[in-house]
Amino acid sequence: MAGLSAHGRTCVWLLEKITGTRLEVRGQENLPRGAVLVASKHQSAWDTFALVPLLRDPAIIMKRELMWIPLYGWFSAKFRMIFVRRSAGPAALRRMARDAAERAGAGREILIFPEGTRREPGAGPAYKPGVHYLYTRLALPCCPVALNSGLYWPRRRLARYPGTIIVEFLKPIPPGLPRKTFAKKLESAIETASDALIEEAARAANPPPIPERARQRLGL
Repeated sequence: MAGLSAHGRTCVWLLEKITGTRLEVRGQENLPRGAVLVASKHQSAWDTFALVPLLRDPAIIMKRELMWIPLYGWFSAKFRMIFVRRSAGPAALRRMARDAAERAGAGREILIFPEGTRREPGAGPAYKPGVHYLYTRLALPCCPVALNSGLYWPRRRLARYPGTIIVEFLKPIPPGLPRKTFAKKLESAIETASDALIEEAARAANPPPIPERARQRLGL
């Protein structure tokens, strides 16, 4: 895991030196120590490596197909990440929860991207049931994470833009809330903060390209 963290830090450092894309972390004091469910916005491939050094010993929930990618998938298995076979339906959720409980029992953070895939900055929320299921089964606090990485490292494009990627750890949601209450709190926290980061980037002296959908929805 130390090697995986070093890889993430190196990639972040290279990104700043080559493209002028910096990293700013806010609210890290909000992250509880020990086992915790970390639910992060997912806009970019950047998220999959750059968040790792910000956590102590994360177990990342990822789709099972990634296991078969040479090197990346093999090492993900070695690091005991949590693989989900989406086609298995409810059985996949139960297996995910069992694996997450085992990792949490070892004191690891459980990192999940609640929307399941990268979403363009400003796109409407599309949260999947997995995060709600984990919250209920694990009985752990949940730390929401907002970010704006997709503005500077867009999905499905080779372009990279200078500026500041901001990762913001928000106040944790305590365990034990009713499922619907938790779902509403989580989505509201992540989406409100992520939208604010898009608006902040748009006001920068040298803003990145803002997707048209974000401009329309946020009135930019």
